[in-house]
Amino acid sequence: MAQATRPFAPFEFMIAWRYLRARRAEGGVSVMTWISLVGIALGVMALVATLAVRSGFRTEYVQTILGANSHAEIGAYPQASDGGIINISIPDYAEVTARIVAIPGVTRANPRISGFSMASFGDRATVGEVMGVAPEVLADLPTFRGAPEALGDIGRFGEGIAVGSGIARALGLVPGDKVKLLQPNGVKTAFGTSPRVNVYEVTYIFSVGRADVDSTRIYMPFAEAQSFFNREGVADQIEIFVDDPEAIDALAPALLQAAGEGRYVWTWKDRSSAFLAALSIEDDVMFVILSLIVLIATMNITSGLVMLVKNKGRDIGILRTMGLTEGSILRVFFLCGAFTGVVGTIAGVILGSLIAWNVDGIMSAVNWLTGGGAWDPSIRGIYRLPAELRGWDVFRAVALSIGLSFVVTIFPARRAARMNPVEALRYE
Repeated sequence: MAQATRPFAPFEFMIAWRYLRARRAEGGVSVMTWISLVGIALGVMALVATLAVRSGFRTEYVQTILGANSHAEIGAYPQASDGGIINISIPDYAEVTARIVAIPGVTRANPRISGFSMASFGDRATVGEVMGVAPEVLADLPTFRGAPEALGDIGRFGEGIAVGSGIARALGLVPGDKVKLLQPNGVKTAFGTSPRVNVYEVTYIFSVGRADVDSTRIYMPFAEAQSFFNREGVADQIEIFVDDPEAIDALAPALLQAAGEGRYVWTWKDRSSAFLAALSIEDDVMFVILSLIVLIATMNITSGLVMLVKNKGRDIGILRTMGLTEGSILRVFFLCGAFTGVVGTIAGVILGSLIAWNVDGIMSAVNWLTGGGAWDPSIRGIYRLPAELRGWDVFRAVALSIGLSFVVTIFPARRAARMNPVEALRYE
């Protein structure tokens, strides 16, 4: 009776390595091994690179949202006032702001005026979303602080307005130009309401990394915005910034209590929930699709091992008569398939990581080849395709590839182990 040997003994690795180096004249096993290895490497490369790009896209998207917008805002539900006018303003904004700032976890809160206005310069015009905030608020926004694409002096914001780079391009503006802002609900006279037209100097041109913000937003000093939109003594919303934006939902009850009756809390997650949910679904779908590619690649290991077992029937019979157990034979052929899977996985991780680290250069080359149409910021919101190589994503790709490689190796390895040595040597 064959004596059991220590699992994965050195001689088992030696035999497996000799079989993997089989020449083409011995059955073409080495060719099948290379096909399996390259297929697994390409599948893992695609999986790692795709997961890195998806993670980077979400991170960049969220950072640009948080860099140019508040983490949450408080607004008022519509209420009918004297004369039947619907009022959605916050008259006690100073008191509400003070209560919100006192909440642990809140870093800053400030009142804001919001409205839309037509901006014109020369013979060009566009519509912008005007936000009235204090000068120190604008200067403290992450994407405004030291932005390399900015033009002008943010310190002079209190003397004029700040416009997005998209609006500046559309109107042909540079810092120092005077732009007209028009809003229809202006001065009330005996003959009706006449539009208000004011001229402001452009003191700052910003770019926050989001095409939709840069092409629509105009910032105005808070007091001037109150006058421009007939909001004297009130605020439209109260902007809130917190330590941990991802945990904003936990602060929502305290914010709502501080806001008072007839007010609501609207977080950045509420604002972008549909898009973030779509990103999560796409991540799961892409992982499943690319997992199928890896599975197909690992199935080549089974084909190669079946051929190997068939060609090495005589060797299996000799090894069994020399005393090798079924377990040893199984481990030898398991190591053949596992080695292919491990090497292919390592190569795929390296290639995928190189793509993730150089995605900017790759996209630049693709843009050059396609004439600049590969990435449209107006559709995707951000100006570049980022990549973030996360350990969890790499671990998922590695675990999937190696796990599938081990599983598909078991069947042909068991077949080799159960081969009858007498039958294997009968016709030799």
